[in-house]
Amino acid sequence: MTASDTPALIALGETMALLTPRDATRLADADDLRLTIGGAESNVAAHVAAHGHRTAWVSALGDDVLGHRVHRMVAELGVDTRWVVFDPDAPTGVYFKDPGHGVLYYRAGSAASRMTAESVARVPLDEASIVHVSGITPALSGGCSRMIDAVIDRVAAADGTELSFDVNHRAALWEAAAAAPVLLALANRSDIVFVGLDEAETLWGCATPDEVRALIPAPAHLIVKDGDVGATEFTADGAVFVPAIPTEVVEAVGAGDAFAAGWLAARLAGKGAAERLLSGHRRAHLVLQSTDDVVGIAAEGIETR
Repeated sequence: MTASDTPALIALGETMALLTPRDATRLADADDLRLTIGGAESNVAAHVAAHGHRTAWVSALGDDVLGHRVHRMVAELGVDTRWVVFDPDAPTGVYFKDPGHGVLYYRAGSAASRMTAESVARVPLDEASIVHVSGITPALSGGCSRMIDAVIDRVAAADGTELSFDVNHRAALWEAAAAAPVLLALANRSDIVFVGLDEAETLWGCATPDEVRALIPAPAHLIVKDGDVGATEFTADGAVFVPAIPTEVVEAVGAGDAFAAGWLAARLAGKGAAERLLSGHRRAHLVLQSTDDVVGIAAEGIETR
């Protein structure tokens, strides 16, 4: 494979079958559910693809009807799935959205949780412009945690490849006390980091974006998101803040992935900090108005090239 055959962005992580009410009705009261897909890293890949960039998603799925459906639906969003494998001995993870009240996971022992460094050994990470991972994956298993360590080591040794890391703390997967030191160490080994101010406060007691930067000084690009207030990007040139787009929120889950994707698409297009942040806000604005993470939204994005 040549570098020209490699997608500009490669994202690694679990995607699950997602059951969600068709509107903002609570799960306890909903009679009509949609079967779709959801996963932080494939969400990012799909949104970046909607901006016109070549992307790939790397993962494992159960060799079951849900796994093959997830695979098909991600591919239909324009994402390269050539490195996805099907595990005959483990299921595809499933989760439910409860609009306004979070999610319910049924992912223990899933195919993706069985991934190891060997699972991604043949993926040409060093040929991509950006490799994207999140703090969800190391919480899935010891093997997944070691895989993320190996991915970061490989990207660090590559010439011209940036490691993008979304902190993405999931309290349902691991408590803050256990997650905090691991996620902080991973953030400081990355080139691009996305973190919500609320999760930075939960994990590390940070009250302001400047406090987050003091704790995470290593990345060339640190993006601190503050909900409907806005987002701040820290680089060697200083800090840039762009306010959020006023939005009537239907469901917040998935908006962080959309923001990261909008920012990364603008980064691939060579845009400056303010334009990168605005691109992130625009993408998040779309997702906040839907119960979907990507389906039905990806094609509505704004080109950044």
